[in-house]
Amino acid sequence: MTLARWWSNATALPGSPAARTLTVDSRAWFDAATDAAAAGARLVALWATSGGVGGAFATVRAALLFEDRLLVLALLVADAAQTYRGLQDLFPAASRMQRAAFDLTGVRSDAPDQRPWLRHTSPVDDYPFVRVEGEGVHEVPVGPVHAGIIEPGHFRFSVVGEKVLRLEARLGYVHKGIERRFTELAALEGHRLAARVSGDSAVAYSWAYCQALEALAQATPPARAVHLRALCLELERVQNHLGDLGALGNDAGFAFGLAQFSRLKEELLRAMHDVLGQRYLLDAVVPGGTAIDLRDTGLAELGEAAGNIAQRTRRLRDIYDEHAGVRDRLVGAGQVTPDLAWRLGLTGLAGRASGQAQDLRVDRPWPPYDALPPEKCVRFDGDVAARVAVRFDELQESCRLIARLLASLPAGPVHTPVSLPDAPALAIGLVEGWRGPVMVALETTADGGIHRCHPHDPSWQNWPVLEHAVIGNIVPDFPLINKSFNLSYSGHDL
Repeated sequence: MTLARWWSNATALPGSPAARTLTVDSRAWFDAATDAAAAGARLVALWATSGGVGGAFATVRAALLFEDRLLVLALLVADAAQTYRGLQDLFPAASRMQRAAFDLTGVRSDAPDQRPWLRHTSPVDDYPFVRVEGEGVHEVPVGPVHAGIIEPGHFRFSVVGEKVLRLEARLGYVHKGIERRFTELAALEGHRLAARVSGDSAVAYSWAYCQALEALAQATPPARAVHLRALCLELERVQNHLGDLGALGNDAGFAFGLAQFSRLKEELLRAMHDVLGQRYLLDAVVPGGTAIDLRDTGLAELGEAAGNIAQRTRRLRDIYDEHAGVRDRLVGAGQVTPDLAWRLGLTGLAGRASGQAQDLRVDRPWPPYDALPPEKCVRFDGDVAARVAVRFDELQESCRLIARLLASLPAGPVHTPVSLPDAPALAIGLVEGWRGPVMVALETTADGGIHRCHPHDPSWQNWPVLEHAVIGNIVPDFPLINKSFNLSYSGHDL
């Protein structure tokens, strides 16, 4: 069966004709995923839900994105003794998702790696890292506790001298029970928790959640609210890129870069607080629209801030490009070739720096991006310098989008009432955050509660690629390479 036939047999999900779900048996589960991989599809997420139709033990789902279409496969698992076919050979990133699904629901794949992923225990446990044997090989453990405000994660380096032969990351230390907490909330209240899954992507998560909720409710936010959401999403992208570019300069021994980008970020955050009421937009996006609006003076202030950032970052880019010491640290470090990026499923900003020309705002646009549209920022060298260049490119593009959104902001209300149907249902929200695709799968109950909510961060796909990116580099370059990806711990360890 071709992928087109799987798609034709699937049932449309609420809210979008380009999203469908298909319940499959064990054989069709793997056959459909195989056809999807052959057609160039990407695995967006794999997760499991306790229970299912006819008293099933659990339901395992895989969301596959090909071109602008999203196919969600659903496999019913009869009991705890039944295993399902793992997808790690088709989509390498599936391995850790399958391990996490077992930790949360007890449904097990047949994959060879059955190590626990989420760290439920507080005492020190004996986690079986993969060992590298050979003359002169030694291990360098880093973490899980790090300096400053970095979240916990353990990195086990196998090295000869200072050259890295292998890196294995162990995460899961900040497992917070977010998915369980969702089930204790009313569906109309879940957006606040979604915004706090990974605080640096608050707008992306809350918008994805509201996308799913509004699809179930068949509610369309007002045009002004839709534009304001996009404005907030681009501001979130700008503030994160500013912070990263400063930190990357600092990691390259260029403290001037940290000082300048930190100043620009602070100026933007203060403008956002003055105009939108929050430095970080945790509560801007709500079901049915936004909780914020703009005055005429706010339009001018944000426009001036975006224009100032665009102008100053162009000059700072010249300084980064012309500084021999910075270039020496960035060029060639942490390289991920386009071929490797494709095979491992590298996504988002890091993927675009390795030739993966994928951006949901362009490939699967939702309002108002379907009327803008953004321009993809793609590089092919796949090293730290390329990931820095993509950030600079996207800063300019986001500042352009902000100016356009402010100039075309429609008049009218910013909110419309939302009421859910009195029947359980599943919907998917999918938004391109600053780091990459953010997905929220929302299953509601008949009484307006949440049966299951799975928020998925692109860091699930990208953490394993980081392990490949550092091979052959020296240990002191790891902080620089790691920061160039800047992956989420919190969004990954739910």
